[in-house]
Amino acid sequence: MSVITITKDNFEETVLKAKQKVLLDFWAPWCGPCRMVSPIVEEIAQERSDIVVGKVNVDEQVELAVQYRIASIPTLLVFQNGQVVNKSIGASPKKEILELL
Repeated sequence: MSVITITKDNFEETVLKAKQKVLLDFWAPWCGPCRMVSPIVEEIAQERSDIVVGKVNVDEQVELAVQYRIASIPTLLVFQNGQVVNKSIGASPKKEILELL
């Protein structure tokens, strides 16, 4: 499955109402560590059809960043049944990201 661009318009349907776990990558184009995590997130999206993988550009989706108190990026949030069940801040290797799931 490919990575979904998450906006305030599709957030509820794609994330909160999802039947499976959702991995969200909060990022910005100017963020160096975000560029390191991005290919890993995309790889996980391709490998794991049992989860939804999305990216939230914090510059464009300020409301979502504020709502989930994103103070540092990259921040990865894992949602299940509409609730945050796990969180990682900063660039992490693939193994650690998979352990969040």
